[in-house]
Amino acid sequence: MYLTNFLLTTRPMINYQFLVKQSSVLIQIAGLKNFRPPPDFSHIEIPERQRLTVVPKVPTFPPGLRPPKMQKNLKFMKGPEEVHNKLIHKQYGIIALTGGRLKHGHFEMIRNTLGRKIDTKRMFLIWRVDPPWQPVTKKGQGMRMGGGKGPIDHYVTPVKARRVIVELGGRCEFAEVQKYLHQVAHILPFKAMAVSHEMLEEMEAKEKLDEARNLNEYTMEYIIKNNLGHAKLWCRRNDYKYFGKFI
Repeated sequence: MYLTNFLLTTRPMINYQFLVKQSSVLIQIAGLKNFRPPPDFSHIEIPERQRLTVVPKVPTFPPGLRPPKMQKNLKFMKGPEEVHNKLIHKQYGIIALTGGRLKHGHFEMIRNTLGRKIDTKRMFLIWRVDPPWQPVTKKGQGMRMGGGKGPIDHYVTPVKARRVIVELGGRCEFAEVQKYLHQVAHILPFKAMAVSHEMLEEMEAKEKLDEARNLNEYTMEYIIKNNLGHAKLWCRRNDYKYFGKFI
């Protein structure tokens, strides 16, 4: 006969399978769980300095040179990043999804937050952006309009979309450091996300696949080039270059 209360008396961690009774004999088979082997980090070398370096608040100029002023130059933040959009160590990092600016306080926030979280015995961090170099001018409160350009208030680092901000590597997995990177990416003044090397490859492959599978002939590029619906009345200069993908 079948044992009706057998499931209640067995251990819950084992997956039991019951076969049909043959010649009054109950055959019992216990299943085994197969776990994947841990990743191999033998090829990774930890550098001498594991934490991020302190970023200067003001760039250094030669003695006797007056710090120059410059315009906003929003072109430094528009469009995609074409150079620093890959991970050097092919592990983990934070990338920008839109353009923006990084102040000195943002550099310190990244350095302090990640520096406290990582394990320096098996992890390391590197900067992938330049220190603040673009001057931002500001007039004092209550001053009248006119009188020329105001004095330099602070310096920023312009960032384009898909730019790698900081990179994390070492003998660790992405699930271990994802929450730390996501915490920093959520505080940045522009949209950013924590990614791994595999995620970047999947995003790139998905973008190419979506373009190849698109059956709609009326793409943004076709609409702008053929001026459908008087598109030139609302198009900007970057729309003719990126066709609505980047602001």
